[in-house]
Amino acid sequence: MNIDGITSGVVIDHITAGKAMQVYRYLHLDQLECPVAIIKNVKSTRMGKKDIIKIDDATFDIDLDALGYLDPGATVNIIRDGVIVEKKHVELPERLTNVIRCKNPRCITTVEPGIDQIFLLTSKEERLYSCAYCDTERK
Repeated sequence: MNIDGITSGVVIDHITAGKAMQVYRYLHLDQLECPVAIIKNVKSTRMGKKDIIKIDDATFDIDLDALGYLDPGATVNIIRDGVIVEKKHVELPERLTNVIRCKNPRCITTVEPGIDQIFLLTSKEERLYSCAYCDTERK
């Protein structure tokens, strides 16, 4: 299969195989009016298989915290004039704001709409986050 490159935009590479649609939804890529390509199960020397998302829009900003939460091994390539001008490696963020929601029905974020959902990384090995307000844990 042959997939065209993009001249200016963003390529999210090294997505764990099978996670591209989850990344697509979390980053709200369905709301973009530019071409977005999802390529699944691409052969990879390093990973065996991987997914790739190409966004043909030079003005799109990736939420690196959301991407790091979903797939900390992914990379983001910024393309200008057909050349990679910047490569970002994402990792688990220390703090997540409005990426995940607290499941505690008594948490202030549930009772008071409009309060930011803030989670702090408590265990990198377990990928475990705790709500900044009520300490409810979430993976």
